[in-house]
Amino acid sequence: MSSTSTLRSGWLAALENKSLNLGFFQYNLRTLDGDSGCRLESHGKILRNKLQERRGIVVPGAADALAARVIASLGFEAVYVTGAGVTNALLGLPDLGFISLPELAQQTAAIRDAVDLPIIVDADTGFGNPLNVRHAVRVLERAGANAIQIEDQVFPKRCGHFSGKQVIPAAEMIAKIKAAVDARHDGDFLIVARTDARATDGFDAAIDRAAKWIEAGADVTFVEAPETLDEVRRIPSLLRAPQIINLVPGGKTPLVGAAELASTGYAVVLYANAALQGAIVGMQAALSELKARGVLDESSGKIASFAERQKLVQKPLFDELERKYSTE
Repeated sequence: MSSTSTLRSGWLAALENKSLNLGFFQYNLRTLDGDSGCRLESHGKILRNKLQERRGIVVPGAADALAARVIASLGFEAVYVTGAGVTNALLGLPDLGFISLPELAQQTAAIRDAVDLPIIVDADTGFGNPLNVRHAVRVLERAGANAIQIEDQVFPKRCGHFSGKQVIPAAEMIAKIKAAVDARHDGDFLIVARTDARATDGFDAAIDRAAKWIEAGADVTFVEAPETLDEVRRIPSLLRAPQIINLVPGGKTPLVGAAELASTGYAVVLYANAALQGAIVGMQAALSELKARGVLDESSGKIASFAERQKLVQKPLFDELERKYSTE
């Protein structure tokens, strides 16, 4: 038997007709014919291709691995690790720059292990100067990210829909973007560059900055918090790179349907904290019921069933593994 056939046989035995997720890569069984039995495709390449289509894919944010599993179970095409959500959920604090790189990397690694989807990670300002950005890219790429988003706010940053934001000089942000581009190991690891200048200097200045980010090497740009429908609709036509729009219920940007946003050329329609806001409502409803009645069961409609919860955390898989490795 040839070495190629031996390798294929080993892979086939391991795969058992399923996908195998290893680190940054997704191995899919394509055909048993010839020497191209398996195809190697990175999540980064998958994400890059999706964004180049500019069809407005809806990407929800996840603050933790369980939220990411819910996102994957509902058929979304990518997941966004939200800096605001991680700060809110992990620390119980507002999005004012409190999260650290190790905390973000830990959440990213857990999410990478939990879902077989491309992952975009919100890295705020990159945790410092261009050298810090370089380090952040390397850490988050190792943790399983397929894209890193950095923004041009002064540290400590603020949520993009808070008042009182300030931005750094364009030259400083350009240096950060160049450092990020140079630091990535995988050529399909995407650099997403955000500008918050709409709030500080106006729409035209924000577009000018985003164009500079593209010239510096950013793969994707993100003009945060446009304030009118006209601004929302114009952004993709003014910038040559794929665009992300962040829709925040209650925020500064008008809410527009994904189909319309796709028709104007957006690559990603981001709902960074919809899952978290929904979880808050769900927790409040369930615990209010418990407090009022002194009892809470599945028939209340306020909680997921025990079986659904175990399914999401893959309890059946671990039951199977326990049987497989049992010594009795």
